[in-house]
Amino acid sequence: MLPADARIRSSRDFGAALKRGRRAARGGVVVHWAPERTAAHSETTPPEADANRTARAGFVVSKAVGNAVVRNKVKRRLRHAAAAELPHWPAGTDVVVRATPKAAERDFDELHRDLAEAVKAARDPKHAREHRSRR
Repeated sequence: MLPADARIRSSRDFGAALKRGRRAARGGVVVHWAPERTAAHSETTPPEADANRTARAGFVVSKAVGNAVVRNKVKRRLRHAAAAELPHWPAGTDVVVRATPKAAERDFDELHRDLAEAVKAARDPKHAREHRSRR
């Protein structure tokens, strides 16, 4: 189970992570990896508050994925996979996981692998440079 303090809940936090995060897609998921802000970039939050914050994950599963039963099943699987990966993420990192319609067809092991590979790709600075040069 994903602890309550490790979940992104507010719309403002989702938007900030999507705006400043690096994106990577694998299989049934798209991950937006938003590392901890440095003190120079954080105008609204005191640095002490960010230093004590754990890594957090948020999930977006749209109606394109399927009906309510399918969406909730996908969201539960992604939460469980993120809970297993969370200890490996640096403190203060926000990760938004967006499920694609393909996620409904994948079992837990495949979704977990997709999530781990997408996070690895988004964390890799080489991948970020390649992504920016394609724009």
